Amino acid sequence: MKTFRRGIHPREFKELSKDQAIQALPAPPQVVLPMSQHLGVPCVPTVKKGDAVRKGQVVGEPDPSNPRRFVSAPVHASISGKVVAVEPRPTPLAPSVLCVVVENDGQDAWLDGLPAETDPATLDANSIKARIQAAGIVGMGGAGFPTHVKISPPPEKPIDTLILNAAECEPFLTCDYRLMLERTAEVVEGLLILGKALAVKNVLVGIEANKPDAFAALSKAAEGRGVRVEMCKVKYPQGAEKQLIYALTRRVVPAGGLPLEVGVVVQNVATALAVREAVCLGKPLIERVVTVTGDGVGQPSNFLVRLGTPFRALLEAARMHPGVRKVVAGGPMMGIAVGNLDVPVVKGTSGLLVLQEAEMPDWRACISCGRCVDACPMGLMPNEISIACEAKNLEAAAAANLMDCFECGCCTYVCPAKRPIVHWVKWAKAEAAKKKAQQPKQKAG
Repeated sequence: MKTFRRGIHPREFKELSKDQAIQALPAPPQVVLPMSQHLGVPCVPTVKKGDAVRKGQVVGEPDPSNPRRFVSAPVHASISGKVVAVEPRPTPLAPSVLCVVVENDGQDAWLDGLPAETDPATLDANSIKARIQAAGIVGMGGAGFPTHVKISPPPEKPIDTLILNAAECEPFLTCDYRLMLERTAEVVEGLLILGKALAVKNVLVGIEANKPDAFAALSKAAEGRGVRVEMCKVKYPQGAEKQLIYALTRRVVPAGGLPLEVGVVVQNVATALAVREAVCLGKPLIERVVTVTGDGVGQPSNFLVRLGTPFRALLEAARMHPGVRKVVAGGPMMGIAVGNLDVPVVKGTSGLLVLQEAEMPDWRACISCGRCVDACPMGLMPNEISIACEAKNLEAAAAANLMDCFECGCCTYVCPAKRPIVHWVKWAKAEAAKKKAQQPKQKAG
């Protein structure tokens, strides 16, 4: 089966929620909509306190004064109601982000004038991209990169291959798996729409072998439509972009480069579905499926929730046990622990992992065993990076290719000294970003 070099085999724990059909949670009494749910330029609010809004209405748009506003994505109201605040609030991504807070009026009324239902066959590539951009769609696997940007490569970087990332290799998470089973035809249609926008000749689907029913469903839906569905070996992180590209095409994305350097674009399952809904139905991105799982809940579930819904509502619906030690936004390998259960679901929230028992082990100095080097799917030297980060030596960390690390957690998982390597990497990247932001901008010429 298709695979990549190195990697690890953590226990999957997907059995907890994989057989739970998607349930739609009722809209909450209030939603908190951050103006930054994506990589790139944050949005600025288009509404103020006291305004009435409808579902699907734009409440945040890319800053028109920012020359890089193309790399952004608008934010839409996920309920109808009244704006009760426009203020900084904590989110899963940052301790303070400007947010629009909407109080639910119980009407769930859609905005008039949204794009009409359309046959995608009648649209050209530019029209498809415009609809995707207007709908505020971003990568829903967690990265949050604006989709319209990803499918608009520069002319000197021609794309010939589109890959649907159906691996969902992160332990515990099953939201994409349920979409593949329950919304199969729509996911494939969204993939074909993306393929039309890119004008590619190769459309591939990569799915791990632990999902044979989803593999069969996608294969049937894609039959005769120019899509090749490939089964990949079960190995973490099979779903990382560069690893999946290598597994399916044997193309190697260069260090510091992007998939477009080798003529490839990768899209997530949930993103493909959102594209289909935006292009065919005129529906902006206002909801997503979130897995809530772990030994800290009585009913692991896959919920369809409105963006802006507080984590607490999902945890209550999944019957969270008392005395839970940790809640993680995402999965155990790449997720971030949260300290506030009232932070909102955002576009990149794929899951909540709830742990009854969670301890931070005592870590020791690097023992130079080399296990992290053997496991690193990027071929880095995590031992050198961690030593440099521990010493707060950003130059040495950069020399060890710090920025090529995508924080998959393989190194931390296999480390016998229990070193918090990924935490150090996150710290070093944040410090490097601060340092870069503080540097005076050089004048052109």
